[in-house]
Amino acid sequence: MRLTRRPLLVAVLLCALAVLAARPADGDGFHAPGHGSASVSAEVARLYEEAAKATERYEAGREEAEKQRDLAQRLEERLDRERQEAAGLREDLGRIASSQYRDGGGLPLTAHMLLADDPEQLMRGQRVLQHAEVTLDQALGRSERAEARLARDEARAAAAWEKLEKRNEDLAALKQDIEEKLETARWKLQGEADDSVAAGSCRGAVRLDQPPAQYTTPWVAPVETYELSASYGSGGARWVNRHTGQDFAVPIGTPVRSVGSGTVVTVSCGGAFGIEIVVEHPGGYYTQYAHLAAVAVDQGERVSPGQWIGQSGTSGNSTGPHLHFEVRVTPETGSSVDPVPWLAGRGVTL
Repeated sequence: MRLTRRPLLVAVLLCALAVLAARPADGDGFHAPGHGSASVSAEVARLYEEAAKATERYEAGREEAEKQRDLAQRLEERLDRERQEAAGLREDLGRIASSQYRDGGGLPLTAHMLLADDPEQLMRGQRVLQHAEVTLDQALGRSERAEARLARDEARAAAAWEKLEKRNEDLAALKQDIEEKLETARWKLQGEADDSVAAGSCRGAVRLDQPPAQYTTPWVAPVETYELSASYGSGGARWVNRHTGQDFAVPIGTPVRSVGSGTVVTVSCGGAFGIEIVVEHPGGYYTQYAHLAAVAVDQGERVSPGQWIGQSGTSGNSTGPHLHFEVRVTPETGSSVDPVPWLAGRGVTL
């Protein structure tokens, strides 16, 4: 019995050891493809959107505050004109009163009629004078009401401007806080990208929440907001030959878009281009997106125009955060064409 049960016991133990060996050890999940940078990539994407919205709200508030300040200034100028007109009317009233006093205006109307050579003419003059006084009183009343109204409007405009200024200060502080968090997250994401490049192994696709489709054209620029830097064919000590693509100066973590529909043929890490993606498009052209910090697609995946396929970075042979973009006639290096006129021929002006 002992001789027959021992082999069975040994087999069971060996199977158990094999199962335990096959299970990942605690903490190894971070090194699984796509798992390590997922949370950081998502955080960068979220903060990127929050920063864009905060900037938009800040700029809108600043413009509104400028409008309120201009309105307050215009009301102040109008109020000054009304005050000057009222002062002129008061001077006219003073002159009329002085003239009446000099001409005996302090006497009763009956005495004027008894002493006058032509009472009828005196009555006509008195009626003209009374009409002038009534007109002047009405004008002064309108001016005083207008002044009071303008003063209220000016106070409301000034209060609205001060409120907007306070709101803008709060928005500016919020914007700065988001941008500081975003900058920290960006370099954390870049650190993970550098680790991947050093290991020569990509972490895998990080699925990002795609924005609603807003593209009605079959071709788009690879990034939404950018500054063009090194152009196709430019020379320099950084390249063995001429520059083979167009560089877009963008911060780390900027969403990178597929310029058109196609299929992902390459997702790789390591080498001069760092983390890169190559997409094949109908018509026999390929586009390359290099120096990335993270990828959001897998090899063999179909992509559409404007779809986020990765996040920009500064991996590989890079002197600073940017997207290196190429158009090629094959998926391999050395077959590139100038991407600027190529995109222009498809309705995309950089």
